[in-house]
Amino acid sequence: MIDFSVPEETLQVIETVRRFIDSELRPVEQAVDEQEAVPLDLARSIRDKARALGLYAMDMPASVGGGGLSMVDMCLVEEQFGWTSDVLVRRAFGAVPATLMSCSDAQREKYLLPAVAGDIIVAFAMSEASAGSDAAGIKTIAARAGDGYVLNGSKHFISDANVADAFMVTALTDPGKGHKGISLFLVDRDAEGVTVGREQRLMGLHGLSHCELFFNNVRLSPEQRLGQEGDGMALALGTGNRQRLRAVAARAVGMASRALQMSLEYANERKQFGTEIANFQMIQAMLADMAVDIYAARSMVLNAAWDIDQGREPRAKISMVKLFASEMLGRVTDKAIQIFGGMGYCSEMPVERLYRDARVQRILDGTSEIHRVAIARDLLKRGLSI
Repeated sequence: MIDFSVPEETLQVIETVRRFIDSELRPVEQAVDEQEAVPLDLARSIRDKARALGLYAMDMPASVGGGGLSMVDMCLVEEQFGWTSDVLVRRAFGAVPATLMSCSDAQREKYLLPAVAGDIIVAFAMSEASAGSDAAGIKTIAARAGDGYVLNGSKHFISDANVADAFMVTALTDPGKGHKGISLFLVDRDAEGVTVGREQRLMGLHGLSHCELFFNNVRLSPEQRLGQEGDGMALALGTGNRQRLRAVAARAVGMASRALQMSLEYANERKQFGTEIANFQMIQAMLADMAVDIYAARSMVLNAAWDIDQGREPRAKISMVKLFASEMLGRVTDKAIQIFGGMGYCSEMPVERLYRDARVQRILDGTSEIHRVAIARDLLKRGLSI
């Protein structure tokens, strides 16, 4: 028999996160979206409050100071994260790259432990102008120089670049080996030759910086390499499935749930032709479709998360979940705008922000098209195996 109940201690964590978001984050999300920035004092305040409650870096192992939550628990928490803006979630609860768990002892002291504690921010720098979904198509090079390296190249769309203290950078150490010639390096922001370029303004995710990075003859010691030469892609992508499951798919469930909740409230308040629009069957049909979509995505997320907690790596299943959840979010937020009508198109309404933020979910961490290819290849190789 399958037990779908949620343990009491997990429910307590979820409730604590929910209260924190309601009291500390949602009241400021509109101002952050309009200003397209999180003031430094606000970022410090919400981070310190979250740390005091033990809510920072909940996805990282307890052995390094994190919350040590299971994947199922973390996905349930990520649903709550979906009820506010991404940048406030990052500033309050952290966005520590799981790849840092591959740090050596010295790197652990300098990067991993301070990142988990919330004392520094480490950003992932992989995407380039010519290498988005094709992560192996990077051009940035780390050429051997004595016992170290010299880094040259550029990155773009780097989240948190404007506030990061260090970067995890993918670079070619052996261009002749393709993706097997890519290595991963820890690069300090203040290293000579590192330049944070222009911020690339986006349609959504306001307040979360996405910047260009430039590396001009940046000298790196062997101790700044993460793992062995040629392990860069395996390290960078090794935690990608877990990231897209919780931070994309589970977050999408939360965002969609908020859109549905707002739609329900508005439908019960808004009157047309002498009655609440909730009484119109066309509105009811949209609300019902939204609920079904959310329920299906949530079930898929938790099933895949359970697989991971059992020690499995359900790559094709996670591609299915990411694909469905991200496209589900697009459908739900679109219906929410339709229910709100003209008011939904106004930037003063949270549903308008949700609609903008939803669009990128079908692009980041692998486009819908890339995941469809991955799913089809797995089907052709192994058949239906879910």
